[in-house]
Amino acid sequence: MNYICENISINEKGDLTFAGQDICDVAERYGTPVYLMDEDRIRHNCRVYTESFRKCFPEGSLPLYAGKANCFRQMYRIMQEENMGVDVVSCGEIHTVKSAGFGMGRAFFHGNNKTDADIRFAMDAGVGYFVVDNPEELAAVEAEAAGRGMTQKILLRITPGIDPHTYEAVNTGKVDSKFGNPIATGQAEEIVKMALAQPHIALEGFHCHVGSQVFGEDVFERAAAVMLEFIADMNKKFGYMAACLNLGGGYGVRYTADDPCLNIREKIEHVAECIKETCANLEIPVPQIFMEPGRSIVADAGMTLYTAGSVKKIPGYKNYVSIDGGMTDNPRFALYKSRYTCYNASRMNEEADMPVTIGGRCCESGDIIAENIPVPSSTCRGDIIAVCTTGAYNYSMASNYNRIPRPPVVMLNGAESYIAVKRETFDDITSLDV
Repeated sequence: MNYICENISINEKGDLTFAGQDICDVAERYGTPVYLMDEDRIRHNCRVYTESFRKCFPEGSLPLYAGKANCFRQMYRIMQEENMGVDVVSCGEIHTVKSAGFGMGRAFFHGNNKTDADIRFAMDAGVGYFVVDNPEELAAVEAEAAGRGMTQKILLRITPGIDPHTYEAVNTGKVDSKFGNPIATGQAEEIVKMALAQPHIALEGFHCHVGSQVFGEDVFERAAAVMLEFIADMNKKFGYMAACLNLGGGYGVRYTADDPCLNIREKIEHVAECIKETCANLEIPVPQIFMEPGRSIVADAGMTLYTAGSVKKIPGYKNYVSIDGGMTDNPRFALYKSRYTCYNASRMNEEADMPVTIGGRCCESGDIIAENIPVPSSTCRGDIIAVCTTGAYNYSMASNYNRIPRPPVVMLNGAESYIAVKRETFDDITSLDV
Protein backbone atom coordinates (compact mmCIF):
# COMPACT_ATOMS: atom_id res chain seq x y z
CA MET A 1 0.00 0.00 0.00
CA ASN A 2 1.28 3.46 -0.89
CA TYR A 3 0.78 5.98 1.89
CA ILE A 4 0.42 9.71 1.43
CA CYS A 5 3.64 10.53 3.31
CA GLU A 6 6.99 8.76 3.48
CA ASN A 7 6.89 8.59 7.28
CA ILE A 8 3.64 6.55 7.37
CA SER A 9 3.47 2.76 7.31
CA ILE A 10 1.84 -0.27 8.93
CA ASN A 11 3.44 -2.65 11.43
CA GLU A 12 3.21 -6.38 12.02
CA LYS A 13 0.24 -5.86 14.37
CA GLY A 14 -1.68 -4.21 11.58
CA ASP A 15 -1.56 -0.80 13.29
CA LEU A 16 -0.74 2.40 11.47
CA THR A 17 2.69 3.84 12.25
CA PHE A 18 3.94 7.40 12.01
CA ALA A 19 7.60 8.35 12.34
CA GLY A 20 8.21 4.68 13.08
CA GLN A 21 5.88 4.59 16.11
CA ASP A 22 2.62 2.69 16.59
CA ILE A 23 0.08 5.49 16.74
CA CYS A 24 -2.50 3.42 18.60
CA ASP A 25 0.06 3.11 21.40
CA VAL A 26 0.79 6.84 21.18
CA ALA A 27 -2.93 7.62 21.37
CA GLU A 28 -3.28 5.43 24.46
CA ARG A 29 -0.32 7.16 26.14
CA TYR A 30 -1.26 10.78 25.43
CA GLY A 31 -5.01 10.62 24.82
CA THR A 32 -6.92 12.16 21.95
CA PRO A 33 -7.24 14.50 20.20
CA VAL A 34 -3.50 14.91 19.87
CA TYR A 35 -1.23 16.58 17.33
CA LEU A 36 1.81 14.48 16.48
CA MET A 37 4.94 16.02 14.95
CA ASP A 38 7.79 14.00 13.43
CA GLU A 39 10.91 15.87 14.55
CA ASP A 40 13.20 13.98 12.18
CA ARG A 41 10.98 14.91 9.25
CA ILE A 42 11.01 18.59 10.24
CA ARG A 43 14.80 18.54 10.36
CA HIS A 44 15.00 16.69 7.04
CA ASN A 45 12.77 19.27 5.37
CA CYS A 46 14.85 22.12 6.80
CA ARG A 47 18.03 20.55 5.45
CA VAL A 48 16.57 20.18 1.98
CA TYR A 49 16.26 23.97 1.94
CA THR A 50 19.49 24.91 3.70
CA GLU A 51 21.62 22.56 1.61
CA SER A 52 19.95 23.69 -1.63
CA PHE A 53 20.48 27.34 -0.73
CA ARG A 54 24.17 26.79 -0.03
CA LYS A 55 24.51 25.05 -3.39
CA CYS A 56 22.40 27.37 -5.55
CA PHE A 57 22.44 30.93 -4.20
CA PRO A 58 25.02 33.56 -3.19
CA GLU A 59 26.52 33.60 0.30
CA GLY A 60 24.15 35.13 2.82
CA SER A 61 21.06 33.65 1.16
CA LEU A 62 18.74 32.01 3.68
CA PRO A 63 15.51 30.01 3.92
CA LEU A 64 13.15 31.51 6.51
CA TYR A 65 10.66 29.31 8.32
CA ALA A 66 7.16 30.85 8.06
CA GLY A 67 6.00 30.38 11.64
CA LYS A 68 2.35 31.06 10.90
CA ALA A 69 2.24 27.45 9.67
CA ASN A 70 2.96 26.11 13.16
CA CYS A 71 4.30 28.25 15.98
CA PHE A 72 5.54 27.06 19.37
CA ARG A 73 8.84 27.34 21.22
CA GLN A 74 10.29 23.93 20.41
CA MET A 75 9.76 24.58 16.71
CA TYR A 76 12.06 27.61 16.92
CA ARG A 77 14.67 25.72 18.89
CA ILE A 78 14.75 23.26 15.99
CA MET A 79 14.95 26.12 13.47
CA GLN A 80 17.89 27.60 15.39
CA GLU A 81 19.72 24.26 15.39
CA GLU A 82 19.01 23.78 11.66
CA ASN A 83 20.39 27.24 10.74
CA MET A 84 17.11 28.59 9.42
CA GLY A 85 15.90 32.16 9.54
CA VAL A 86 12.28 32.90 10.52
CA ASP A 87 9.33 34.86 9.17
CA VAL A 88 7.11 36.37 11.90
CA VAL A 89 3.78 38.12 11.45
CA SER A 90 2.74 39.27 14.92
CA CYS A 91 4.04 40.26 18.33
CA GLY A 92 2.86 36.91 19.65
CA GLU A 93 5.08 35.12 17.15
CA ILE A 94 7.97 37.48 17.92
CA HIS A 95 7.61 36.76 21.65
CA THR A 96 7.52 33.00 20.99
CA VAL A 97 10.63 33.18 18.80
CA LYS A 98 12.59 35.30 21.28
CA SER A 99 11.55 33.28 24.32
CA ALA A 100 12.80 30.14 22.54
CA GLY A 101 16.28 31.68 22.36
CA PHE A 102 16.28 32.18 18.60
CA GLY A 103 18.71 34.75 17.16
CA MET A 104 16.45 37.70 16.34
CA GLY A 105 18.81 39.13 13.74
CA ARG A 106 17.51 36.39 11.42
CA ALA A 107 13.85 37.30 12.00
CA PHE A 108 11.82 39.08 9.30
CA PHE A 109 8.67 40.89 10.49
CA HIS A 110 5.71 40.82 8.08
CA GLY A 111 2.19 42.22 8.15
CA ASN A 112 0.07 44.66 6.17
CA ASN A 113 -1.02 46.67 9.22
CA LYS A 114 1.69 46.84 11.87
CA THR A 115 0.51 49.13 14.66
CA ASP A 116 2.81 51.61 16.39
CA ALA A 117 2.84 49.22 19.36
CA ASP A 118 3.84 46.34 17.05
CA ILE A 119 6.73 48.38 15.66
CA ARG A 120 7.98 49.31 19.13
CA PHE A 121 7.68 45.72 20.35
CA ALA A 122 9.61 44.37 17.34
CA MET A 123 12.41 46.90 17.74
CA ASP A 124 12.61 46.19 21.47
CA ALA A 125 12.95 42.49 20.60
CA GLY A 126 15.76 43.17 18.14
CA VAL A 127 13.98 41.94 15.01
CA GLY A 128 16.50 42.05 12.18
CA TYR A 129 14.30 43.08 9.25
CA PHE A 130 10.93 44.73 8.78
CA VAL A 131 9.12 43.74 5.59
CA VAL A 132 7.40 47.08 5.04
CA ASP A 133 4.02 46.86 3.35
CA ASN A 134 2.94 50.47 2.70
CA PRO A 135 3.95 54.16 2.95
CA GLU A 136 2.22 54.67 6.30
CA GLU A 137 4.21 51.84 7.85
CA LEU A 138 7.42 53.13 6.30
CA ALA A 139 6.88 56.53 7.93
CA ALA A 140 6.08 54.90 11.28
CA VAL A 141 9.22 52.71 11.20
CA GLU A 142 11.35 55.73 10.29
CA ALA A 143 9.88 57.75 13.17
CA GLU A 144 10.44 54.98 15.73
CA ALA A 145 13.99 54.32 14.50
CA ALA A 146 14.75 58.05 14.61
CA GLY A 147 13.52 58.27 18.19
CA ARG A 148 15.91 55.46 19.13
CA GLY A 149 18.83 56.92 17.19
CA MET A 150 19.19 53.72 15.16
CA THR A 151 18.93 52.52 11.57
CA GLN A 152 16.39 49.81 10.84
CA LYS A 153 16.93 47.32 8.02
CA ILE A 154 13.88 46.76 5.83
CA LEU A 155 12.62 45.03 2.72
CA LEU A 156 9.76 46.55 0.76
CA ARG A 157 6.87 44.27 -0.11
CA ILE A 158 6.19 44.49 -3.83
CA THR A 159 3.20 43.03 -5.67
CA PRO A 160 4.43 41.52 -8.95
CA GLY A 161 1.01 40.80 -10.46
CA ILE A 162 1.52 37.02 -10.62
CA ASP A 163 -1.47 34.64 -10.48
CA PRO A 164 -0.23 31.29 -9.11
CA HIS A 165 -3.42 29.43 -10.15
CA THR A 166 -4.09 28.32 -6.58
CA TYR A 167 -6.89 28.81 -4.07
CA GLU A 168 -8.29 32.33 -4.44
CA ALA A 169 -8.28 32.65 -0.63
CA VAL A 170 -4.51 32.29 -0.45
CA ASN A 171 -3.53 34.15 -3.63
CA THR A 172 -1.40 37.14 -2.58
CA GLY A 173 0.56 38.08 -5.70
CA LYS A 174 -2.11 39.81 -7.80
CA VAL A 175 -2.20 43.55 -8.41
CA ASP A 176 -5.30 44.04 -6.24
CA SER A 177 -4.01 42.05 -3.24
CA LYS A 178 -4.31 43.63 0.21
CA PHE A 179 -0.56 43.05 0.55
CA GLY A 180 2.27 45.11 -0.86
CA ASN A 181 2.82 47.80 -3.48
CA PRO A 182 1.91 46.99 -7.10
CA ILE A 183 4.51 47.46 -9.81
CA ALA A 184 1.79 47.93 -12.44
CA THR A 185 0.32 51.07 -10.82
CA GLY A 186 3.64 52.81 -10.14
CA GLN A 187 3.14 52.57 -6.38
CA ALA A 188 6.12 50.22 -5.99
CA GLU A 189 8.43 52.79 -7.55
CA GLU A 190 7.02 55.54 -5.36
CA ILE A 191 7.64 53.67 -2.11
CA VAL A 192 11.20 52.86 -3.20
CA LYS A 193 11.84 56.57 -3.74
CA MET A 194 10.32 57.33 -0.35
CA ALA A 195 12.35 54.64 1.44
CA LEU A 196 15.64 55.82 -0.05
CA ALA A 197 14.97 59.29 1.35
CA GLN A 198 14.58 58.11 4.96
CA PRO A 199 17.68 58.75 7.11
CA HIS A 200 17.01 55.97 9.62
CA ILE A 201 16.00 53.28 7.12
CA ALA A 202 18.40 50.87 5.39
CA LEU A 203 16.63 49.49 2.33
CA GLU A 204 18.18 46.04 1.89
CA GLY A 205 15.97 44.83 -0.94
CA PHE A 206 12.51 43.64 -1.92
CA HIS A 207 10.00 40.98 -0.98
CA CYS A 208 7.14 39.37 -2.86
CA HIS A 209 4.81 36.47 -2.16
CA VAL A 210 2.56 35.01 -4.83
CA GLY A 211 0.46 32.57 -2.85
CA SER A 212 0.23 29.33 -0.94
CA GLN A 213 0.03 25.64 -1.88
CA VAL A 214 1.71 26.32 -5.23
CA PHE A 215 2.42 23.40 -7.56
CA GLY A 216 2.83 25.39 -10.79
CA GLU A 217 5.99 24.61 -12.73
CA ASP A 218 7.15 28.18 -13.19
CA VAL A 219 5.40 30.33 -10.57
CA PHE A 220 8.55 31.26 -8.64
CA GLU A 221 10.53 31.64 -11.87
CA ARG A 222 7.96 34.12 -13.22
CA ALA A 223 7.90 36.02 -9.94
CA ALA A 224 11.71 36.15 -9.81
CA ALA A 225 11.93 37.46 -13.39
CA VAL A 226 9.44 40.26 -12.67
CA MET A 227 11.19 41.22 -9.45
CA LEU A 228 14.67 41.20 -10.99
CA GLU A 229 13.45 43.45 -13.79
CA PHE A 230 12.09 45.76 -11.10
CA ILE A 231 15.47 45.71 -9.32
CA ALA A 232 17.22 46.64 -12.56
CA ASP A 233 14.70 49.43 -13.19
CA MET A 234 15.18 50.88 -9.70
CA ASN A 235 18.94 50.82 -10.28
CA LYS A 236 18.54 52.81 -13.50
CA LYS A 237 16.14 55.34 -11.97
CA PHE A 238 17.63 55.83 -8.52
CA GLY A 239 21.12 54.31 -8.64
CA TYR A 240 20.00 51.81 -6.01
CA MET A 241 20.98 48.14 -6.33
CA ALA A 242 19.03 45.81 -4.07
CA ALA A 243 21.25 43.48 -2.09
CA CYS A 244 18.58 40.84 -1.53
CA LEU A 245 15.38 39.47 -2.99
CA ASN A 246 12.87 37.54 -0.90
CA LEU A 247 10.57 35.39 -3.05
CA GLY A 248 8.23 34.41 -0.24
CA GLY A 249 6.93 30.89 0.27
CA GLY A 250 4.23 28.62 -0.98
CA TYR A 251 5.46 25.28 -2.34
CA GLY A 252 2.60 22.80 -2.16
CA VAL A 253 2.43 19.53 -0.25
CA ARG A 254 0.46 16.32 -0.75
CA TYR A 255 -2.81 16.14 1.15
CA THR A 256 -4.30 13.44 -1.08
CA ALA A 257 -3.06 11.04 -3.75
CA ASP A 258 -4.29 13.51 -6.40
CA ASP A 259 -1.70 16.09 -5.36
CA PRO A 260 1.68 15.92 -7.11
CA CYS A 261 4.83 15.11 -5.17
CA LEU A 262 7.26 18.01 -5.53
CA ASN A 263 11.03 17.64 -5.53
CA ILE A 264 11.99 20.79 -3.62
CA ARG A 265 15.71 20.43 -4.42
CA GLU A 266 14.97 20.39 -8.15
CA LYS A 267 12.50 23.26 -7.80
CA ILE A 268 15.11 25.45 -6.09
CA GLU A 269 17.70 24.54 -8.73
CA HIS A 270 15.30 25.64 -11.48
CA VAL A 271 14.60 28.93 -9.69
CA ALA A 272 18.35 29.51 -9.28
CA GLU A 273 18.97 28.89 -12.99
CA CYS A 274 16.25 31.38 -13.90
CA ILE A 275 17.64 34.00 -11.50
CA LYS A 276 21.19 33.68 -12.81
CA GLU A 277 20.10 33.82 -16.44
CA THR A 278 17.83 36.81 -15.85
CA CYS A 279 20.52 38.69 -13.92
CA ALA A 280 23.02 38.06 -16.73
CA ASN A 281 20.56 39.39 -19.31
CA LEU A 282 19.83 42.45 -17.17
CA GLU A 283 23.52 42.95 -16.39
CA ILE A 284 22.96 43.09 -12.64
CA PRO A 285 24.59 41.04 -9.85
CA VAL A 286 22.75 38.07 -8.44
CA PRO A 287 21.26 39.23 -5.12
CA GLN A 288 21.08 37.22 -1.92
CA ILE A 289 17.94 35.11 -2.12
CA PHE A 290 15.47 34.46 0.67
CA MET A 291 12.42 32.20 0.61
CA GLU A 292 9.81 31.53 3.29
CA PRO A 293 8.82 27.85 3.44
CA GLY A 294 6.26 27.03 6.10
CA ARG A 295 3.83 24.34 4.99
CA SER A 296 6.56 22.46 3.09
CA ILE A 297 8.65 22.30 6.28
CA VAL A 298 6.03 21.02 8.71
CA ALA A 299 2.89 19.75 6.94
CA ASP A 300 3.98 16.17 6.25
CA ALA A 301 5.66 16.08 9.67
CA GLY A 302 2.22 16.26 11.27
CA MET A 303 -0.62 13.84 11.99
CA THR A 304 -3.67 14.33 14.20
CA LEU A 305 -5.24 11.44 16.12
CA TYR A 306 -8.86 11.28 17.21
CA THR A 307 -11.09 8.70 18.85
CA ALA A 308 -14.26 7.75 16.98
CA GLY A 309 -17.54 8.24 18.79
CA SER A 310 -20.84 7.69 17.02
CA VAL A 311 -20.95 5.96 13.63
CA LYS A 312 -24.11 7.14 11.89
CA LYS A 313 -25.30 5.32 8.77
CA ILE A 314 -28.10 6.96 6.78
CA PRO A 315 -29.15 4.36 4.15
CA GLY A 316 -29.30 5.79 0.65
CA TYR A 317 -27.63 9.04 1.72
CA LYS A 318 -24.33 9.18 3.59
CA ASN A 319 -22.42 7.88 6.57
CA TYR A 320 -20.76 9.79 9.38
CA VAL A 321 -17.96 8.98 11.78
CA SER A 322 -17.92 11.53 14.58
CA ILE A 323 -14.65 12.25 16.38
CA ASP A 324 -13.61 13.86 19.66
CA GLY A 325 -12.14 16.91 17.89
CA GLY A 326 -13.11 18.92 14.84
CA MET A 327 -13.03 22.48 13.55
CA THR A 328 -11.60 23.73 16.85
CA ASP A 329 -8.32 21.90 16.18
CA ASN A 330 -8.54 21.89 12.36
CA PRO A 331 -10.68 24.60 10.71
CA ARG A 332 -9.26 24.15 7.19
CA PHE A 333 -12.23 22.27 5.73
CA ALA A 334 -14.62 24.88 7.09
CA LEU A 335 -12.45 27.65 5.63
CA TYR A 336 -11.26 26.24 2.30
CA LYS A 337 -12.98 22.85 1.79
CA SER A 338 -9.46 21.45 2.17
CA ARG A 339 -9.02 17.75 1.47
CA TYR A 340 -7.19 15.22 3.63
CA THR A 341 -6.11 11.61 3.63
CA CYS A 342 -7.46 9.78 6.67
CA TYR A 343 -7.18 6.24 8.03
CA ASN A 344 -8.87 4.10 10.65
CA ALA A 345 -5.59 3.31 12.38
CA SER A 346 -7.20 0.57 14.47
CA ARG A 347 -8.29 -1.51 11.46
CA MET A 348 -5.58 -1.19 8.84
CA ASN A 349 -5.81 -4.87 7.87
CA GLU A 350 -9.50 -4.60 7.00
CA GLU A 351 -10.91 -3.48 3.67
CA ALA A 352 -11.88 0.20 3.64
CA ASP A 353 -15.26 -0.40 1.99
CA MET A 354 -17.45 2.33 3.49
CA PRO A 355 -17.23 6.01 2.44
CA VAL A 356 -17.83 8.37 5.36
CA THR A 357 -17.81 12.01 6.29
CA ILE A 358 -15.62 12.60 9.32
CA GLY A 359 -17.49 15.09 11.47
CA GLY A 360 -16.41 16.97 14.55
CA ARG A 361 -18.01 17.40 17.95
CA CYS A 362 -18.88 21.09 17.69
CA CYS A 363 -22.39 22.47 17.68
CA GLU A 364 -21.95 23.68 14.10
CA SER A 365 -23.18 22.02 10.90
CA GLY A 366 -20.00 23.02 9.05
CA ASP A 367 -17.82 21.16 11.56
CA ILE A 368 -16.34 18.68 9.09
CA ILE A 369 -12.79 17.35 8.82
CA ALA A 370 -13.09 15.38 5.57
CA GLU A 371 -15.63 13.89 3.16
CA ASN A 372 -15.77 10.64 1.18
CA ILE A 373 -13.14 8.92 3.29
CA PRO A 374 -13.04 5.12 2.89
CA VAL A 375 -13.01 3.22 6.18
CA PRO A 376 -13.91 -0.37 7.10
CA SER A 377 -17.64 -0.92 7.58
CA SER A 378 -16.78 -2.38 10.99
CA THR A 379 -15.58 1.04 12.21
CA CYS A 380 -16.98 1.67 15.66
CA ARG A 381 -16.79 3.76 18.79
CA GLY A 382 -13.27 3.75 20.27
CA ASP A 383 -11.37 3.31 17.00
CA ILE A 384 -8.43 5.65 16.40
CA ILE A 385 -8.86 7.91 13.37
CA ALA A 386 -5.69 9.41 11.90
CA VAL A 387 -5.73 12.55 9.74
CA CYS A 388 -2.52 12.99 7.77
CA THR A 389 -0.48 16.03 6.72
CA THR A 390 -1.74 18.22 9.56
CA GLY A 391 1.56 19.80 10.60
CA ALA A 392 0.65 23.14 9.03
CA TYR A 393 -2.27 25.46 9.78
CA ASN A 394 -3.92 23.14 12.28
CA TYR A 395 -2.47 23.88 15.73
CA SER A 396 -1.68 27.44 14.63
CA MET A 397 -5.34 28.06 13.62
CA ALA A 398 -6.95 26.20 16.53
CA SER A 399 -9.62 27.89 18.64
CA ASN A 400 -11.70 27.41 21.78
CA TYR A 401 -15.06 27.47 20.02
CA ASN A 402 -17.64 25.78 22.25
CA ARG A 403 -15.02 26.22 25.01
CA ILE A 404 -13.21 23.10 23.82
CA PRO A 405 -9.59 22.89 25.02
CA ARG A 406 -6.87 22.69 22.39
CA PRO A 407 -4.98 19.39 22.05
CA PRO A 408 -1.34 18.92 23.01
CA VAL A 409 1.53 18.78 20.53
CA VAL A 410 3.62 15.64 20.94
CA MET A 411 6.98 15.40 19.20
CA LEU A 412 8.12 11.98 17.96
CA ASN A 413 11.88 11.51 17.82
CA GLY A 414 13.14 8.04 16.88
CA ALA A 415 11.67 5.65 19.44
CA GLU A 416 11.05 8.50 21.90
CA SER A 417 8.26 11.04 22.31
CA TYR A 418 7.80 14.17 24.38
CA ILE A 419 5.26 16.92 24.92
CA ALA A 420 6.14 20.18 23.18
CA VAL A 421 2.84 21.92 23.98
CA LYS A 422 0.69 20.81 26.91
CA ARG A 423 -2.96 19.85 26.55
CA GLU A 424 -5.11 22.86 27.39
CA THR A 425 -7.32 22.55 30.46
CA PHE A 426 -10.70 24.00 31.37
CA ASP A 427 -8.90 26.19 33.91
CA ASP A 428 -6.66 27.50 31.10
CA ILE A 429 -9.76 28.49 29.15
CA THR A 430 -11.32 30.38 32.06
CA SER A 431 -8.03 31.87 33.32
CA LEU A 432 -8.67 35.26 31.67
CA ASP A 433 -12.31 35.47 32.76
CA VAL A 434 -13.13 37.96 35.51
